[in-house]
Amino acid sequence: MWGHAAGEATSLSQTRRSDRLPEIVLADDIRVCLTAEEALDGADVIVSAIPVQAMRQAWTAIREHVPPSAAVLSVAKGIETDTLLRPTQIITDVLHDDPDTRPRPVGTLSGPTSATELARGRPATMSAASDDPAFNTAMQTLFSTSWLRVYTHDDLLGVELAGATKNVIAIAAGIIDGLNAGYNAKSALLARGLAEISRLGAAMGAKPDTFFGISGVGDLATTCFSPEGRNRSCGEAVGRGVTLQEHLASVRAVVEGVETTRGVVELARKYRVEMPITEAVHDVLFEKLDPLDALRRLLRRELRDDRVL
Repeated sequence: MWGHAAGEATSLSQTRRSDRLPEIVLADDIRVCLTAEEALDGADVIVSAIPVQAMRQAWTAIREHVPPSAAVLSVAKGIETDTLLRPTQIITDVLHDDPDTRPRPVGTLSGPTSATELARGRPATMSAASDDPAFNTAMQTLFSTSWLRVYTHDDLLGVELAGATKNVIAIAAGIIDGLNAGYNAKSALLARGLAEISRLGAAMGAKPDTFFGISGVGDLATTCFSPEGRNRSCGEAVGRGVTLQEHLASVRAVVEGVETTRGVVELARKYRVEMPITEAVHDVLFEKLDPLDALRRLLRRELRDDRVL
């Protein structure tokens, strides 16, 4: 393991514990490295858990140490706001491997997986997705355990897009919680949120079925209902009247859905897809729209049929 914060890495190496998961002791066979060069030396597979908005800078800094044959698996979920690229696209863009050689496998591992539950060994499922079927199968074998079942998926675009957009809907779900609007409203939000992110995926060329699998509706449900979800918790705070800046200053973790909201709004405009929930979240976060007014705006939209696509 390697991270950009040397102090945190030193503490983790010495104590084998993190104050983020204080009850978990790091296994003895996990080595915490103080430099990226040490961590990447001889690597066959690199797991990238860097927040999306910091990925380009981090990968640029470590690029010279990445073995030419090493595959990369991203577990980040978001959209880079400046480029509208997905995590695997950012990594590929930064590494810009020799086009005359065989492209290195780059994929994602995604699904309804709360970090705390994973650390405690509670049952979970994920999808290993890339454009390389052999790599998908290899990652399925590598990461499957007695309590973690990994499926393969050939729709890398859809899996990554589902992972990014569900964070935006989760912020909206948190706002519903903060407003005490109830479970009827929250369940409706989840269903209509799934509809609009499926529309975006279809417009961008993803497979619609992807959004109804574990990396789509499965991940969406976990993120919208888990009390530990960072995006849902952010929305709840905003719904209760806390400003976005106040909430972000009070938490240590990165709330990926905040910046991803900007990117998804731009993608919706680019592909001419109507995404009213995403637009409402954007206006609450960045345009000072009152959360209650945002809810009223959604309820007062033109009446229509209940359709997904």
